Order: sequence, then C-alpha cells, then structure tokens
Amino acid sequence: MFEEERKRSIVQFVERHTRASVQELSQDLGVSESTVRRDLKELEEARLLKRTHGGAVSLQSVNFEAAFPDKADRFLEEKQRIARKAVEMIQEGDAILLDGGTTTLQIARALKTISNLKVITNSMIALNELKDCRNIEVSITGGMLRPDTLAFVGPMTERSLEMVRVDKAFIGTNGLDIHEGITTPNMLEAATKRKMISVAKQAVLLADHSKIGQVSFCKVADLQEIDHCILDTGAPEGFIRGLEGLDLDYTLV
Repeated sequence: MFEEERKRSIVQFVERHTRASVQELSQDLGVSESTVRRDLKELEEARLLKRTHGGAVSLQSVNFEAAFPDKADRFLEEKQRIARKAVEMIQEGDAILLDGGTTTLQIARALKTISNLKVITNSMIALNELKDCRNIEVSITGGMLRPDTLAFVGPMTERSLEMVRVDKAFIGTNGLDIHEGITTPNMLEAATKRKMISVAKQAVLLADHSKIGQVSFCKVADLQEIDHCILDTGAPEGFIRGLEGLDLDYTLV
C-alpha cells in the first residue's frame, strides 16, 4: 500500500468510526504502530483529523467545515469522475446552476467545450475558472462571501436566484444520509442550496463517498427532493440499497 493510499484509509477509518486507536489502525492496515503515529502527525498538520493520546478522532462534528484549500485535493480522482458524468448531462443551450464546492469546481473545469451555455454560480472559484470562456455566459449571484468556502450566501444570493429558472442545478453537500438527507454546517449555505434546488427543472446532487453517512448541523433537503445523485463507486452498498428503496435515480462512477 502506497503512503497516500494508507493515509486516505486512515482518514476514512477515523471518519467512519469517529475515533480510532493507533493499535486498531496498525492492525487494520497491516503496518507498524510507529508508521501509524507518523501518518497521524502529518494528517493532523493537514487538518484532516485530530490526534489524541493513543490515537485520533474525526473532525467531522456536525458543526465542522474544512476550508476550501484543505479539501480541494481530497478524493480528487473521485470528484473528477463525478464531474465528467455531470457534464455528460449538460446539453448545448442549457442554463445551469453551479453550487460552490470542490466537486462543482471540477465541473467548471470540464465545461469549456460546450457552446451556447449559461452558467450561474455563487462560487468565486468557479467564476474565476470560467471568466475567459467566450462560449459560456457566466453570471455570479453576489451576496455575502464566506471565506471558508469562497461562495456567496445569504438573502442577496437567494434574491438573485429567485430571478432565474435553470435546466439543471448541480449541488454539493457536506453530509449525505438516507434518513437525515442532505446537510451542511452553515445555515446560510443551507438556505442558498435550497433555493438552488427550487429554481431548477432538475436538481443533481454530487457527492464522493466520504460524505455518505455524515450529518451536519443544517438540513438542506430530503433526498426525495433531488432528481438524480452522482456518486463514486466507493459508496457503501447499504446506502445504495437505501436510494433504491426511495426509488431515487443515481449513477455510480
């Protein structure tokens, strides 16, 4: 197992179990305890977990939200696969909404070959990515800029969204649970996402497998309010069965 793969496995184990001891991680990964301790130190420095005496705990409390730069490269390959599948759903002449987030950023990077496209976004990062595209008409919502996510939220954002109707809205999430639905740590962020869902003919949820089973502070919507989910193949079988039980369309990539 390569170092990066081992560290990813540690983060996934800690997030899944909330906490883990050095001994548990050593046994699970088949590596020495000294290797685990060194990995935990580096993962804490990267703000992916918090070390404790004898192990580590997850940072994923209901109120925790990593800053954009800290999560941009996490599960990057999965996010890129999800984004490519999302772009396949977009047709020339569509008007689309791009939520702020690291997965929707990958959509923005993959859009540039589509002509006659209208893109509305609340993401400063997505705007910067698309600003020079002559074949795409880009609009920014405005509102209050959140430094952690580099996305606009709040009443001004919602009011600007009320002025439009789009073919598809691509929505990211912090937490995704069959029973608790779609959740995020910030109230204003949750309200903005709800408004995006309401003005779209088709709402598409994008989530890598690390979001599944996580529940954050503020509810955005029930899963039944989403038209389609795009997930990576790391999604747990139990969650997929739950989607099928809700008769919700999904794609695994």
